[in-house]
Amino acid sequence: MELQPLHTKIDKSMQSALGTIVLETPSGFPRYESNLYCVSPNGKIVWKAEKPDASTLFSRVRLNEDGDTISAYTIGGHACELGLRTGKLISHTTIK
Repeated sequence: MELQPLHTKIDKSMQSALGTIVLETPSGFPRYESNLYCVSPNGKIVWKAEKPDASTLFSRVRLNEDGDTISAYTIGGHACELGLRTGKLISHTTIK
């Protein structure tokens, strides 16, 4: 199955046990949606990542070695840890 972006272009995609984690380019992406999401093998969106601030977007992402979490950074200067199964924020901090 070839992934199709929701709004912009796919910057990064990573396979996980749950499906494919997708990060779309933040430039041009609707500000109040999440540009980081998980797509199941049948093409359905499993989750869209919770953002630390409604008006920010994600700029970088990586799977953590624990296999249960994702580390992500936003264009607003947030460093976030998210649950791989839900896309929910576990923790975040602001980087100056």
